[in-house]
Amino acid sequence: MPGSAEFRPVGALRQAAAVATFFIAACAASAGAAAQNDCDKPVYLTFDTGHMGIAPLVAEVLRRQDVKVTFFAAAEKTQDGGDSLDNRWAPWWKARAAEGHEFASHTYDHAYWRGDVKGVEPKFRIQPSAGAYAGRTFTWDAAQYCQEIQRSTDRLAHITGKKPLPLFRAPGGKTSPRLLAAAKSCGFAHVGWSPAGFLGDELPSDKYPNDKLLAQALEHIRPGDILLAHLGIWSRQDPWAPADLEPLIVGLKAKGFCFRTLRQHPAYREWIAAHP
Repeated sequence: MPGSAEFRPVGALRQAAAVATFFIAACAASAGAAAQNDCDKPVYLTFDTGHMGIAPLVAEVLRRQDVKVTFFAAAEKTQDGGDSLDNRWAPWWKARAAEGHEFASHTYDHAYWRGDVKGVEPKFRIQPSAGAYAGRTFTWDAAQYCQEIQRSTDRLAHITGKKPLPLFRAPGGKTSPRLLAAAKSCGFAHVGWSPAGFLGDELPSDKYPNDKLLAQALEHIRPGDILLAHLGIWSRQDPWAPADLEPLIVGLKAKGFCFRTLRQHPAYREWIAAHP
């Protein structure tokens, strides 16, 4: 009889199917959002640039494990004879942006703070370890240091098509209160790492083998920790990531941890929102 399910007009059936599809999609999206918010043991995995020899492996592991991270980038010397922000590496960075990773400055020339210069105006002794002036020491004022942070930010935005976070990490984590204040004055908050989050890939592998570093990380990392690794360290004979990265991620997941980017970190959320 008219109006029964058997004789429902085709248009009505299509409309009902569309409504059902929308409902299922909405539920899935809601479940996904809930999963994002339900995590009560977040950790924040970050990578600084390096010689980039392990970058393809890192990308593969992060993709397989569905982990999003924050990359701090400088134009560092690479194994292929260029630098980590040159055009040869641009497609790699763009692909990471498409996967949902975040980016921030590591200064352009991996410029180390070596000390404050006495005076009324903030000035700093700075020594780049990359670029044309690597190894030389300069005296920079606050504006010059801000320009150095901004160069990396601008380059990342250009090659990824994504605006980097208003954050930076000083090479070696070396800073001073005056340096941090200068950076904040031009819109950049500094990000270090947690004591247990230092994953040890910069250490000599004969004294700190990969199995020891992995066990130590799995034992000591706590919720809220910022973790630090690199995209290749020249001095380490037995590279860290091929042995430890995926076991670390899997091991932390098994202990109930989840991975988030610094955009979601409670110490930086308000700063990021205030500096769009």
